[in-house]
Amino acid sequence: MNTSAPVVDTASHTVTHAGTTFSMRPLAEDAFTVLVAGIPVGRVVFSFGAANAVVESPDVTEAVLEAVGEAWFAAVGG
Repeated sequence: MNTSAPVVDTASHTVTHAGTTFSMRPLAEDAFTVLVAGIPVGRVVFSFGAANAVVESPDVTEAVLEAVGEAWFAAVGG
């Protein structure tokens, strides 16, 4: 289990977590498509004070996407 915290770079719209760099592409103010190497792996939506993940790839888990989303929304003031 990887316990390191995600690292957010708002300038490049990326979050690095568990050895992977996730690119955040906005869909709306509080919704983002999450990509790895240009391939969509899921979406994160900020609602009711938390990041909610929708996994769209077998290459990523819901827990990882939620950690990425929580870090992203905390950094951008979600």
